Amino acid sequence: MSVELFKRFEEHSGMKILEGYGLTEGTCASSFNPYHGQQKVGSIGLRLPYMQMQILMVDSDGKFVREADVDEIGAVCIKGPNVFNGYLDDAQNQGIWPKEGWLNTGDLGRQDRDSFFWLTGRTKELIIRGGHNIDPAAIEDPLYRLPGVQVAAAVGRPDPYAGEVPIAYVQLQEDTDLSEAQIIEYLKKEIGERAAIPKEVYIVDQIPLTPVGKIFKPSLRWQAIERVYEAELQALGELIDRIEVVVNEDKIHGTIAEIKLKATPGVAADLVKQKAEDLLAHYTIKFMLEITEAVQAGNED
Repeated sequence: MSVELFKRFEEHSGMKILEGYGLTEGTCASSFNPYHGQQKVGSIGLRLPYMQMQILMVDSDGKFVREADVDEIGAVCIKGPNVFNGYLDDAQNQGIWPKEGWLNTGDLGRQDRDSFFWLTGRTKELIIRGGHNIDPAAIEDPLYRLPGVQVAAAVGRPDPYAGEVPIAYVQLQEDTDLSEAQIIEYLKKEIGERAAIPKEVYIVDQIPLTPVGKIFKPSLRWQAIERVYEAELQALGELIDRIEVVVNEDKIHGTIAEIKLKATPGVAADLVKQKAEDLLAHYTIKFMLEITEAVQAGNED
């Protein structure tokens, strides 16, 4: 839940939200913000009694390397009597036990100096749409069967209601005239789960790759966030002259959107800031606002 929406709900309802974290493999609860004492809005709180919870640094095979430093992003791992013993399909157990009894949840996070935990992302590439877990392969596999598609990648795009929705990026082969609309219609017939049908398809000149040739999905997610935030901020209309949104990795928050807005002459920066925060209040991606006021003509000596 976004911090702004969190605060607004509490002010409106007079109720206190206890934000926490858990997963089925850990019998549903691992940490909570305490009802009494210090709370940190936006965090997932402190570990529960009898639950061990740590941020561990692991290698590409999921093996333990070391314990993370304070505020260093790593794998969120749990251990305790409520943690399951493993999946029935042993193939699913590979790389998820960095230390004896410790489960790598697949989530990324950090622990601050007060022992509060903060989620920053997911190592798993699952797209979670309103509680539906969508494997990107369910979208990418049909795309690779479509003649004319050279490279395809599915990622989650922020959504104020479902959390995120699937979208797809497609790099076409030469001399192919497929359109984005044609690709979506094809996917509607090929994908069995309605929730997995991409909301949008973007045809791009080149899918970003890592130095070793793998698809670099973080870049595609960042592009998706930029599009969403820019589209929302267009509602500022005549209050602003310019919008610039750049999304990148962040060592503390995982992902951050740096937003620069130029106010229209005569419009106060504080007004633009408030309106912009209102528009982005339902999104969980951390953002930083920089508002520039226009210099009024004729004010110079």
